[in-house]
Amino acid sequence: MFPIRLTGRLDDVLTRVVPVGATGPLFHSEGALGAEIAALAGTDRPAGTVQEFPRPLREPARVLLVHVGAGDEAGWRAAGAAAIRALGDEPAQVHLDEAASEESVRGLAEGLWLGGYRYRDALEEPRSAEVGIVASGLQTYALGLAQAQATARATWLARDLTNTPPSIKNPDWMAEEVTGASAKRPGTTVRVLSGDELARFGGLRAVGGGSRFKPCLVQLVWDPPGARTHVVLVGKGITFDSGGISIKDRPGMKRMKNDMAGAAAVAAATLGAADLGLPVRVTALLPLAENAVSGSAYRPGDVITQYDGTTSESTNSDAEGRLVLADALAYAGGLAPDVVIDVATLTGAAIVALGPSVAALYSSGDELATALTEAGAAAGERMWRMPLCDDYRELLRSDVADRHSSPAVGGGPAALFLRDFTGAYAGRWAHLDIAGPAWTETTELELTRGATGWGVRTLLRYLSTLDGGQQPGA
Repeated sequence: MFPIRLTGRLDDVLTRVVPVGATGPLFHSEGALGAEIAALAGTDRPAGTVQEFPRPLREPARVLLVHVGAGDEAGWRAAGAAAIRALGDEPAQVHLDEAASEESVRGLAEGLWLGGYRYRDALEEPRSAEVGIVASGLQTYALGLAQAQATARATWLARDLTNTPPSIKNPDWMAEEVTGASAKRPGTTVRVLSGDELARFGGLRAVGGGSRFKPCLVQLVWDPPGARTHVVLVGKGITFDSGGISIKDRPGMKRMKNDMAGAAAVAAATLGAADLGLPVRVTALLPLAENAVSGSAYRPGDVITQYDGTTSESTNSDAEGRLVLADALAYAGGLAPDVVIDVATLTGAAIVALGPSVAALYSSGDELATALTEAGAAAGERMWRMPLCDDYRELLRSDVADRHSSPAVGGGPAALFLRDFTGAYAGRWAHLDIAGPAWTETTELELTRGATGWGVRTLLRYLSTLDGGQQPGA
């Protein structure tokens, strides 16, 4: 990540960035430059709007006015993202006035880092030039900047993992990446279950059985001293999804390297919790497999024995995510969780219902659903709660197993399928279907084309409210 530094002095830089709110420029400057900017700045523009003014043979040589809209954290985040794209690879300073808050600095810095993301193995060179944030009372803003940095670093990691091509990415590669990232963070540990250790994970073994890359389950733990709450995060980790024997069509398959975005999000959020030193025990479970087509691939009609000993009839090998999540959710019950949240690119029905940029939230617990919705709103990740209709449970009825995996109707039965495996913690479980917002085809606001890292920011906001943790922006 490129450096962002808090400073109390103006340096000689070619470009100065000035935030503009509803009432005008949000910076304090005496003399000709302040008067010039005040005259140029138009108000009532959407957050993220940029006005660029060259100043030949003067210092600074260029001024970027970036609009923050209503001035809430989302507006500052949009302004930061717009500013970094306008800057390109130039160093610059953002000049804030005395009324700037920790929340505005956090939003600005998050926007700068998230908008400036570049995939680590892309042809484009990563940005390295520093951005200075000029403000008085620097200690006031230090926490907001640190929170922004940890959140952005975790989101960058989730984006990197998801953007990695399937020619590189497979279950072993993912396990090595998570293990390597954990080794840099004291207090985190990793266990990788594979081979005979997966004997009870019938769904994971079935889905991964058609690939030469064998499945595994990664268990990543952040365990700070004195933690009173244990949150288990489960992420769908299909490193490439061909659909198996129920093979996808060409448009449906072209970006299936992102079918492990849920696993990337929960792993990155757990590592982010370690970076922030959150006083919450967090366990991330990553059931990893490649859903491939071969003579050893599982078939529609197969009956699979899941981790909890119940059986599922596979009626569509492209409904593989719920089978691997089912094993992990059942396994999670043995970890004494207080809360379990799973994140998955699970159903096309979620996109049909809510469009490409809103996640579907299912939960039997009203308090948990409200907390996640509020965390998502603060983080800039939208979700909408969907119903868990018990009468839809009949749609999962199988004549040869305890349930079947894929009724030919919407996304609700998929969530009900998962709920079957939550056991005693069913009232403390939430499912986030991120099939839409895990990926974007456009660069807009703090998102860049490709993987979004959706869920990392929401999970970190939520975790930050537990066990007396410092709520971001509070």
